[in-house]
Amino acid sequence: MDPHGRIDVKWDVMSWTPDGYVAVVTMTNMQTYRHIESPGWTLGWKWAKKEVIWSVLGAQASDQGDCSSFKENLPHSCKKNPSIIDLLPNAPFNQQFSQCCKGGVLASQGQDPAAAVSSFQISIGRSGTSKKTISLPQDFYLLGSGPGYTCTAAAVVSPSAFYLGDGRRRSQALMTWSLTCSYSQTIVSKNPSCCVSMSSFYSTQITPCPSCSCGCQQGQANCVK
Repeated sequence: MDPHGRIDVKWDVMSWTPDGYVAVVTMTNMQTYRHIESPGWTLGWKWAKKEVIWSVLGAQASDQGDCSSFKENLPHSCKKNPSIIDLLPNAPFNQQFSQCCKGGVLASQGQDPAAAVSSFQISIGRSGTSKKTISLPQDFYLLGSGPGYTCTAAAVVSPSAFYLGDGRRRSQALMTWSLTCSYSQTIVSKNPSCCVSMSSFYSTQITPCPSCSCGCQQGQANCVK
């Protein structure tokens, strides 16, 4: 029903810091029907080096990890493989960011385009401080109230453009990379539930039954007639 459905994830580096960068992460649900319900989405990845998360606005890391090597100013998360979750709607104002704080709920593009976007701002340390020295995060994964999504590797794309103020001035991100997460029923269950058709008619011409009801994703060899 939605063969081209996907969730696009985009990282826009907005500024460089002495030991890293500040980025805005935006997730857009391009699926026509499938939305993410409570308890919401979880976005995770694996750092390429020894990066840490200094701070997050509009979201939070679910686990701080081991930050014992820091004497002062503890990072928000020191995990090698952090997982980020959305804030709740009643989050303090100074922790919010644009298009955040929905408890991880993400509407579908076909139902509510305005609520199909979620974003947060993240400050990274112990990272590269230029296009040549930065290393992209790896092994991205997305949970939407459970498993089912497979994400591509991050790839550098053309920097995102922004129009400020009255719309007459154009600015752009310092660097942008993106990835795509697609939903697959076979990931949720290796044995998808069967589709059973029942009818009071005896004629298959009136209410035809599907030729393959179970195991269709694995191919016709596994099809249950």
